[in-house]
Amino acid sequence: MTAHKPGDPTTLRRLYGRSKGHKLRDGQAALIEESLPRYSVPETGPLDSRILFGDDRPLQVEIGFGAGEHLAGQAGANPDHGFVGCEPFLNGVVGALNHIRDDKLENVRLHMGDALDVLERLPDASLTRVYLLHPDPWPKARHSKRRMVNPGPLDLIARKLKSGAEFRLGTDDPTYCRWSMMVLNQRRDFVWQANTPQDFLTRPADWPQTRYEMKARQKGHEVWYFRYIRT
Repeated sequence: MTAHKPGDPTTLRRLYGRSKGHKLRDGQAALIEESLPRYSVPETGPLDSRILFGDDRPLQVEIGFGAGEHLAGQAGANPDHGFVGCEPFLNGVVGALNHIRDDKLENVRLHMGDALDVLERLPDASLTRVYLLHPDPWPKARHSKRRMVNPGPLDLIARKLKSGAEFRLGTDDPTYCRWSMMVLNQRRDFVWQANTPQDFLTRPADWPQTRYEMKARQKGHEVWYFRYIRT
């Protein structure tokens, strides 16, 4: 058995809940069967932009892309970049495949599973941006180790980001907001890009809105937008 160091991301795999939602309709099932193999990240082996896209384009990763609105928006706005979206929920993958088809996006690859499995296979200092938008807050204190914003996952994200690259975090959960600020502000490898409250209370123009954010706004929730630069 391989020994793991405390905080090693390989020891923190239970970061998600269930992986299936509502039963797929026939058209959705057909989309999964016909399109997912084409856009899927290879299941094994090392990964880089050439393996994923056939060239040396910049790479970005979204951890838990929901229904794919933000992933598709970023991919459409940056056609010369490669985007890797990781999402454990089958219904979310269907949503992303719909965006890929409708928007004719060829610069997106999908992984239906744990984002850490993909990050570990990418070269160090290979990513220009990593997104973590509205992650599961695991609100109970006894579940706090399951949050993605923890030393193990953040160590991995930091290793994979280039110097000067960006980590973006969005949440409408007050507990997750406070937790994230506490954890990230203790680190020296991420520098928070905020000088005034408006810098993290206003969504940047190049940050496409997700349906989770829209629902949060409709419920009257505050939403926080954090941007950290990898030093």
